[in-house]
Amino acid sequence: MILGSIPARTCRAWLLRVSLRQEPCFFSSVPPQPVPPLAQTLQGYLKALEPLLPPEELSHTRRMVQEFSRPGGLGPHLQEGLERRARLTKNWITDWWVQWAYLESRQPLPVHSNPAISLPRRDYNDWRSQLVFASKLIAAVLDFRAKMKTIPGPKHDYVAHYGSSRRSPTHITVVRNYQFFQLEVYNSDGSRLTESQIHGQLLRIRSQSWKTDKEPMGILTSEHRHTWGQAYNRLLRDKLNQESVQMIETGLFSVCLDSPVMRISDEKYASRKAAQILHGGGTYSNSGNRWFDKTLQFVVGEDGSWGLLYEQATAEGMPVTSLLHHILEYCEHPDPKRAPLVPLPMPKKLYFHIDREIKWDIEQAKQNLDILINDLDVYVFNFKKFGKELPKKHNLSPNSFIQVALQLAYYRVHNEVCPACDIASQRLFRGGRTEYIRSPTNQALKFLLAFDDRSVSREAKLELFREAVDAYTVLTEQTLNGHGIDNHLLGLKLQAIEEGLSIPKVFMDTAYGLATHWKLRTGQVPANTDSVMCFGPLVPDGYAVCYNPQADHVHFSITAFNCCEDTNAETLSRTVKETLCDLQELLEPTV
Repeated sequence: MILGSIPARTCRAWLLRVSLRQEPCFFSSVPPQPVPPLAQTLQGYLKALEPLLPPEELSHTRRMVQEFSRPGGLGPHLQEGLERRARLTKNWITDWWVQWAYLESRQPLPVHSNPAISLPRRDYNDWRSQLVFASKLIAAVLDFRAKMKTIPGPKHDYVAHYGSSRRSPTHITVVRNYQFFQLEVYNSDGSRLTESQIHGQLLRIRSQSWKTDKEPMGILTSEHRHTWGQAYNRLLRDKLNQESVQMIETGLFSVCLDSPVMRISDEKYASRKAAQILHGGGTYSNSGNRWFDKTLQFVVGEDGSWGLLYEQATAEGMPVTSLLHHILEYCEHPDPKRAPLVPLPMPKKLYFHIDREIKWDIEQAKQNLDILINDLDVYVFNFKKFGKELPKKHNLSPNSFIQVALQLAYYRVHNEVCPACDIASQRLFRGGRTEYIRSPTNQALKFLLAFDDRSVSREAKLELFREAVDAYTVLTEQTLNGHGIDNHLLGLKLQAIEEGLSIPKVFMDTAYGLATHWKLRTGQVPANTDSVMCFGPLVPDGYAVCYNPQADHVHFSITAFNCCEDTNAETLSRTVKETLCDLQELLEPTV
């Protein structure tokens, strides 16, 4: 059964995910996302399988693809349906993609879905400076909101938008020691609170949230979606709980005032910091300071750690990094406006009535979240030997360079190639979201097999390396221009379901299952700051690798699950460092 066919309010796992996504007012001038030609996508699919499958399995899949694509057959029929859908909708794939990729997933949001962005530690180590910086951050986000002029747009779990209603929200949520507060951030005349006003209100919140013996209500949002959906319905039977949850859900964004990251060593601090922003660090740390359904949660720690956690059903990396860049610029040149001499109402503490059932729900959620957190291995490092200027100097795409390096590192650790996906933006198109760039390519496979072979000359390796990097660059350009293959394949499959047809055999083939078992999930999130994004692997035996290339260094985060004996984030990280150094030596030999 497709979850999207159920009215949202009757779905047992119904949840609200609050959006701050802006719909551009110039959207009519943005081109529609194309439906790629069927033959092109199927040819690209088969080509992507070549490095992964033995010849006999590839021949079997090739016959299935030929049957699917024959004139007058199922493939052309579904293609016509997609082309018709493209003419009648703003974007033929986005609603389906959001539904399939995020809203139908029953996995917990922390680790499995919500990405975190960890930023360089601020130069302070006490609660007073924490509140000063949090005040600037809140003022900066409100300033960014004013510049955007509008807020929100797009629905299961389901997406709820409060910013576009007749009366837009005027409050944010601040959470400290597991206690939630409604903080009005606009004066009665509609003007934004100044930094000093916000700082005064945060001091009031601190004075009301000394104790940490409160039940961590936010932990409930970390549960398996079906479990949280049931707990959500139980929670909302009480009027007090309804009001508190509504305030959290309708707030513009959340600010989490965290206690310090547990520090073991300077070497591991960056990894601990990223993990804390991603999931809160556990039920004995700051996980109770989260409401994982919120689109934007800014985390500010007492020790100078800070970052952003976001729910990506309605938000993506690039717009979020633009927001963070604005925050950093604002903090360097804050608005000197003086606070008007008007009394402000006390921030409103949000209370919950916790009966035995809800108490049991919280205890179960605490156990499950700690299991999930203990299973996640996070390793963050700054590779300092070189950055994107090195590949540029040799006329190579920096992103393609890193992608081939990641493939080689994986091959060195596991002695095999694997299905890998790199996240690419589709924001060139009206309503576009993201698409996958698939690897490895045939050219990459040839390079991987040759690189550690001493019988192959350096010149031959260099030529194979260039071919692998260039092949990935071509794939990237095709995908950015709307000619990736995975959205199209997904659309064909969902079009069949939409028409009440059986799922085509080509999608039931073992090759399709193998090709979409993403053991290497990657994402480049370039930013003007030394930030790094962090998220969990897509599959239990996989890795997630995120990187931010700067001119002379590259920030990496690598995650894996401890439950899989074959994967280890630190091992892959060490191999990535070694591999990048080896590739530098290949390009610029020292002897």
